[in-house]
Amino acid sequence: MNKNDIKMVIITGMSGAGKTVALQSFEDLGYFCVDNLPPALLPKFVELMSESRNKMDKVALGIDLRGREFFDQLWESLDDLTERTWLIPHILFLDAKDSTLVTRYKETRRSHPLAPTDLPLKGIELERELLGDMKARANMVLDTSDLKPKDLREKISNVFSSPDQDGFRINVTSFGFKYGVPIDADLMFDVRFLPNPFYIPQMKPLTGLDEEVSSYVLKFNETNKFLEKLTDLISFMLPYYKREGKSQLVLAIGCTGGQHRSVTIAEYLKEYFAKEYTTHVSHRDVEKRKGH
Repeated sequence: MNKNDIKMVIITGMSGAGKTVALQSFEDLGYFCVDNLPPALLPKFVELMSESRNKMDKVALGIDLRGREFFDQLWESLDDLTERTWLIPHILFLDAKDSTLVTRYKETRRSHPLAPTDLPLKGIELERELLGDMKARANMVLDTSDLKPKDLREKISNVFSSPDQDGFRINVTSFGFKYGVPIDADLMFDVRFLPNPFYIPQMKPLTGLDEEVSSYVLKFNETNKFLEKLTDLISFMLPYYKREGKSQLVLAIGCTGGQHRSVTIAEYLKEYFAKEYTTHVSHRDVEKRKGH
């Protein structure tokens, strides 16, 4: 990878305007994210990016500027970065109306970091004055006053995602009920009603990753009917999950031991949805019986 491909986004702006949501959005887009990086450490961090560019080609840094000394440090750091022709930082400034920020502070019952013992509005006014020059220098300003978290994620995804990346992915995992159900699944389906290759001697030591097993599971009418209905259901739901701001959908497919049927179905779903979405498949229990 060329150094010219390295991207760095500095996220700053008003406290309460959505920097946490923004950082989570960049993380979902595959960025290496660091929150509350002291500006004085920015040059050293860029050196680390240069040395590890194969692993850190996209970086998002959350920087809070809560004192004039931080501004002086950041201006020096940004001026230093402009001398590096391979890296041009993009500054994203998050803003919101004073009334919106006050409401958000009331809802969270937090005090403003610049006015911990005073009214939130006092801290907001001080911070807005302090951040005036930074806002003017920003490459992009986003007003989050009327944005829900999912709307902010969508805006960031539209601007910063790669052409072949929409920020949404599908993770399919197979598992065996005898070892317990996954705790992180969004949707879980039980395929123990399908014909079981476990009872065929030559297939017992194999898994759904073997052609002999997958062909056996997929040859039955009930399997094909189930897959037709299941893919139709999931295809219907996916746009609505995306609309609600989810960055991924975790599908869990379970059979008795997590070795034959669930593995076959998980692999099928991965291939089916890979035509339109970024997909990943894992098999939690496929080797457990073998290991035992």
